[in-house]
Amino acid sequence: MDNKNIRSFENKRVRTAWDEEKEEWLFSIVDVVGILTDQPTPRNASTYWAVMKNRLKDEGANKLLTNCKQLKMLAEDGKMRQTDVADTQGILRIIQSIPSPKAEPFKVWLAKVGAERIDETIDPEIAIGRAFATYLRKGYSKDWINQWILTLQVRNELTSEWDERGVKEGKEYAILTDEISKAWSDMTTRQYKSFKGLRKENLRDNMTTLELVLNMLAEATTTEISKEQKPQTFEENKQVARSGGEVAGIARREAEKRSGKPVITSKKAIDFAQLLTDVIESKDDKDKKNA
Repeated sequence: MDNKNIRSFENKRVRTAWDEEKEEWLFSIVDVVGILTDQPTPRNASTYWAVMKNRLKDEGANKLLTNCKQLKMLAEDGKMRQTDVADTQGILRIIQSIPSPKAEPFKVWLAKVGAERIDETIDPEIAIGRAFATYLRKGYSKDWINQWILTLQVRNELTSEWDERGVKEGKEYAILTDEISKAWSDMTTRQYKSFKGLRKENLRDNMTTLELVLNMLAEATTTEISKEQKPQTFEENKQVARSGGEVAGIARREAEKRSGKPVITSKKAIDFAQLLTDVIESKDDKDKKNA
């Protein structure tokens, strides 16, 4: 647990910690509450949070309080002291109960996101359109985005097949995904993310087009093998996952042999998008000078 991270909000510190096991950020509740309610000192913020916890219990938010945990974080006196922390979902829920003008923009945003998610549940095509627009704003190319959308379809077909075979969503999905990943990339999903310098970010969002294609080939092949072999046990599903990944692994090694360079790179997809943008802008500038 990396628990010495300090971030700032309105020039005030918010202590954070990265949970490597769960791959999620944890935030000091006292720091967030103190900033949003304009508490003059950490002690005042702690007192406010203590009163607020009782109010949350009265609201029936017992699950929220149960999910909050204590963690040693760097205090203002330079010592590591226990403090209450919550993940992103927990912090947003706490913010909803803070009666402060500073919390209002967060509440408006949460309401907007909630309404969008309801719309997307009714019409999934809306979600695809929003995702496409979001990735365009981030600098991804249209070709990359279309490829990314196709990988989601392939992934959904794979998870549907796993459901048919009795594979449980969550830990078992993760184990089989790692088997596929190891077979084609020689790395588990976590190792792959670490290689690219990622934490909370989505791995697919940071794959190059070729990486996406090979990952898609691995998952699509796993689906087809599973449909043919109809594995009955989890161990048999693992063997199928390895087989599907191995097909993409062979393709990867052949591509590397013929191109003379590794397929898997520490660069992120957005790095290539920025490189392309820089080249285009440089060309435009050169054309303007020659005009």
